[in-house]
Amino acid sequence: MKDVIFDDFQNSVNESLLRHRSVLDIMTKLQESNARINRAVTKSITSCGCMDLDTTKSKANIPAEEDLDIEALKNKLNSHLKGDLCENCREVIEREIGNNLFYLASLCNVLDLNLYDVLLKEYDKIHTLGKYTLR
Repeated sequence: MKDVIFDDFQNSVNESLLRHRSVLDIMTKLQESNARINRAVTKSITSCGCMDLDTTKSKANIPAEEDLDIEALKNKLNSHLKGDLCENCREVIEREIGNNLFYLASLCNVLDLNLYDVLLKEYDKIHTLGKYTLR
């Protein structure tokens, strides 16, 4: 069922994209949508204030190498974000991520790639390597 949703989404994107069918247009729109996501997250911190940034140095919390355990390391590192998104910021960020997915699907269409297949390959890689992918 999930593959049907992905395929339907990708087909709907293909049908609804009238302008910007050039790969160059799609790539620049995808990059622009990335910037809009970054801007929306930044605004939740700077303008709204529903999120706060705690930029303490993460390395200070990392145990010595001989004590290094991947699970312990995962628990020591943080996102630097404090608080929860307000409803307005959540809506804006969701909308921007949706736009990003639209242009990502458009790029897949123009390159004759299946978005679901790309997702499955990445999922399999993560599932196989687990925490050892170290991204």
